[in-house]
Amino acid sequence: MEPHILNLDFPDAIETARLIIRSPQAGDGPEFNAAILESMEGLQKWLGLYKESPPTVEETEALMRQKHAEFLLRQDMMLLCFLKGSNTFVVSSGLHPNWKVPSFEIGYWCRQSYQGQGYVTEAVNGIADFAFTQLNAKRVFIRCDSDNSASANVARRTGFEFEGTLRHDSRNHSGELRNTFMFSQIRPDETG
Repeated sequence: MEPHILNLDFPDAIETARLIIRSPQAGDGPEFNAAILESMEGLQKWLGLYKESPPTVEETEALMRQKHAEFLLRQDMMLLCFLKGSNTFVVSSGLHPNWKVPSFEIGYWCRQSYQGQGYVTEAVNGIADFAFTQLNAKRVFIRCDSDNSASANVARRTGFEFEGTLRHDSRNHSGELRNTFMFSQIRPDETG
């Protein structure tokens, strides 16, 4: 990786109206694990995660520490979204980089008890803005299962343009072929 990427300095947290968005830290494992357990059905269905069994608190804590290290190395930038003024985790997101462009994929899932309240939309808006202003992104994109209307609606609400459908590009949680919607935003001063 280029030294200038490792030397990128930016704020420790992104603030939106209701959220503090930051990289995973040591000690986040128990709260993140509680959110996983609460949200297992959706994580299995849409992301294919934890098919065999849910992770233990220890496994989740190890994941938080690994993701913090990857964040520091700018290899992958997992972001956790907490309600302001609390330790209540509500949205998992992140920026998956291609530093050569630079472009970033935004992924996300919402803790089940906080779904339908606009937290993912708020987080995606803040994270996309961060990518463009702090990371000099030329492109930010979202991929989601074509059957996941909630995820596709987040992309639409946040101003991502629908680019098309990747047909039969992967398999869903049941092993059936699925289609993936692609949405993107291009750096505002470079459209055309």
